[in-house]
Amino acid sequence: MLILGIDTSCDETAAAVVKNGKTILSNVVSSQVDIHKRYGGVVPELASRSHIETISPIVEKALGDAKIKVADLSAITVTKGPGLVGSLLVGVSFAKALSYSTGIPLVAVNHIEGHIASIFVEVKVSFPFISLVVSGGHTVLYYVKDFGKYEELGRTRDDAAGEAFDKTAKILNLGYPGGPIIDQISLKGNPHAVKFPRPYLPNSFDFSFSGLKTAVVNYMRDIERLGHFPRKKEKEIGIGIADIAASFQQAVIDVLIYKVLKGAERKDVKRIILSGGVAANSSLRREVTEKAKDKGLKVFIPRPDLCTDNAAMIAAIGYHYHKRGIHASLNLNPEAYLPL
Repeated sequence: MLILGIDTSCDETAAAVVKNGKTILSNVVSSQVDIHKRYGGVVPELASRSHIETISPIVEKALGDAKIKVADLSAITVTKGPGLVGSLLVGVSFAKALSYSTGIPLVAVNHIEGHIASIFVEVKVSFPFISLVVSGGHTVLYYVKDFGKYEELGRTRDDAAGEAFDKTAKILNLGYPGGPIIDQISLKGNPHAVKFPRPYLPNSFDFSFSGLKTAVVNYMRDIERLGHFPRKKEKEIGIGIADIAASFQQAVIDVLIYKVLKGAERKDVKRIILSGGVAANSSLRREVTEKAKDKGLKVFIPRPDLCTDNAAMIAAIGYHYHKRGIHASLNLNPEAYLPL
């Protein structure tokens, strides 16, 4: 069964062909980083315009890489939300048009559910499990009982973890996107150089990273006020940008790991899945695996290119809905806010 997946939820135009929900035949992603870099973040209008320009050639390339024709497809799966509504509209409109013109069934899926399912194109994971979806737009903890059966344990109250990475990178003048840059520069820093707060939010599985970001702002202001800006007088104060970045990153990682391990303990499960762009962070991947092992837990994390937004994960989860006969009508509309 060949499934075409399409994702235009934010600033990547993505299309993929997946066989039987687990074998990737193609996975094409067109990044808009160069477009948005100068602004330090995604500009919704520019994102949707770029999707319009690239969606057709990206889908054609996905089909070509898979060495199949449109007529070979069993279903067309598209992200209907959550995300930027203008971006989502491009993917949904293209998928509906393709479905209408070919008669191939249309399947609409939740982008977050796609992230959870991204691990299934690599390994088989038994239900139930705890899933942490952590990206630029989402930081949500779920108890997953089966496909389509999710219990939300906690979500971010303000900034998502990836958003905090981007904003902190901007504060430190490191560039955009912030996640990969901070991950890389942190390898040269001391993660315990600065004692940034850990927003654990006792008695809650929710997340909050806005205060942590503010702590970085205040720390930088204090240094500037004292005349010891680290990029100019690194030796004098003994702490450099790499140390600040590493200390910030460690604070985020500590909170994420604490919550996901507590979730596994609360639900008495032995399997944990991490997904989303921040799950590509090398320190997070290493530390959560080590700490989970100490507690007898097994951690599953997709390879980095499947952590970030892609269409293979959309096709993977769409396969299961198509197999159950759950299809969307041509009245499908995108939804910017779409909880599981």
